[in-house]
Amino acid sequence: MSAQVSINDLGDGVEEAVFAAWLKEVGDSVAVGEAIAEVMTDKVNLEIESTVAGVLASQDCEPEDTVRLGQVIGLIDVQAS
Repeated sequence: MSAQVSINDLGDGVEEAVFAAWLKEVGDSVAVGEAIAEVMTDKVNLEIESTVAGVLASQDCEPEDTVRLGQVIGLIDVQAS
């Protein structure tokens, strides 16, 4: 089973950001609450945290991509944990 990694909170009234970096690589184990990616807005840099434990299965965006609130940026394989 896979869980989606999505952009859930960018701050009040912010609808999009620039994807900065992946902090984990495909195949790396991740824990609940662990930072796995970073995005930048014009006001702040934010870490995207995992909501599940498992293994990062895909990275669906690259640095400098514009990402929107609610956008899926990757998948975590929760059965692989």
